Amino acid sequence: MIKNSILPEKLTYIKNNRSYEKPPFGSELDLKSITLFVASGFFFGDRTYFKDVKFLRSGESFSNGKISKSKCRWYYEPRNISFDTAVCEYTEIFESIIKDNLNNKNVILPLSGGLDSRTIAIASKKVTQKINSYSYSFDGGINENIFGNKIAKRLNIDHTSFLIKSGYLWNKIDELSDINGCYAEFTHARQIACIDDYNELGDIFCLGHWGDVLFDNIGIPDDLPFDQQIKILKKSIFKESGLELAFALWELWGLDGDFNQYLDEVIMEELSLINISNNANANIRAFKSIHWAPRWNRVNLSIFEKYKPIFLPYYNEKICEFVCKTPEKFLSNRKIQIEYIKRESPELAKIVWQENAPFNLYNYHWNKIPWNIPYRIKNKVSRIIQNRNFIQRNWELQFTGKFNQEQLEKRLFQNDNLNEFVPNSLVRNIYNSFCEIDSVYFSHSLSMIVTLGQFFSSYKIQKNEK
Repeated sequence: MIKNSILPEKLTYIKNNRSYEKPPFGSELDLKSITLFVASGFFFGDRTYFKDVKFLRSGESFSNGKISKSKCRWYYEPRNISFDTAVCEYTEIFESIIKDNLNNKNVILPLSGGLDSRTIAIASKKVTQKINSYSYSFDGGINENIFGNKIAKRLNIDHTSFLIKSGYLWNKIDELSDINGCYAEFTHARQIACIDDYNELGDIFCLGHWGDVLFDNIGIPDDLPFDQQIKILKKSIFKESGLELAFALWELWGLDGDFNQYLDEVIMEELSLINISNNANANIRAFKSIHWAPRWNRVNLSIFEKYKPIFLPYYNEKICEFVCKTPEKFLSNRKIQIEYIKRESPELAKIVWQENAPFNLYNYHWNKIPWNIPYRIKNKVSRIIQNRNFIQRNWELQFTGKFNQEQLEKRLFQNDNLNEFVPNSLVRNIYNSFCEIDSVYFSHSLSMIVTLGQFFSSYKIQKNEK
């Protein structure tokens, strides 16, 4: 029997009453679901590329060829507790989860300038001395090694710094698409660039993914009406260029009905299934956790899993139950995680919080005008002096520059399998728009075209082999 927890730690696909860990190919493409995939970068609910292949959803079980619901669900039943009690409960639950899974193990720990990895670093150090941490810097851009080195030094753990070079994608893209089956937008997955190196750092990856969603909210009114929640979700999940591409494919494929109506119906149906009527923030957090977490976040974590076991403390059911019972006012703005770090390791709390640089966990409230102006001026002057573009986004490493453009053109315009489903004229229009009009805006649709190109190539190969 396979039983999914509230945040599935394993991926399960169902075809012909059989379960698969790796998504199988089906017999008939689900073109409508593919348009939603293109618009967002991941699939919703149990949808896949195929009508006869389904994904085992959050809280579902599979046994004897049948899918059934379990008692596991998202809800919002806040208790009347103090903030101090909430932090103490979080500390006990989180550290017990770390202890049960990492005690005396040789841990591979990615470190960034954020909060999730700091919480894991603190808790892990209490149960094992065998921690090998690492972090990245972008060639000509963001340097997380600065933060990772400082955190590792304060905790007295080993640390390795990696440089993510431009164009790393192209000699790894076929391996990437095989690992995740093209079931999520994956062309920006920087972890693949160094996988052969940090694979040797330890025995198990400990990853802090989804902590930032569980222990924060989007700051909307708790009583926001249902129809407004749908608008918020559409704005946060779908990319504008992705929607344009999805609409174009809908028309080109001659699908019945209206794309925008189909999109609204899917979001409305899926949000209605959650039915947290007493808090809009909790409702949207649940939606993201049911769809975004397993269908995008978890899918791409398969890259790590191919090489070593992975452990996801923030996917643990005890953490999710805690979130469901904790007042929203304590979950907002990362309050609980921040307080945990300040209590358990004041020295780590003094290290710059990357998204609020140059401020730390004690003074990040000052990251606003006019107090952050000197730092912003300093950064801008530094970039002008260096006289080069500052790499801030993963896609800039593989979509910009002469070499990357040559590789893109090869994948886009010398792929008959792609052009059988997506006309060359549409592909060229997106590519030219990316190069000549707005690279930021069209980066998503370009990435989805590359992803579809990989998928349709694999799909045609398996069809021809039959």
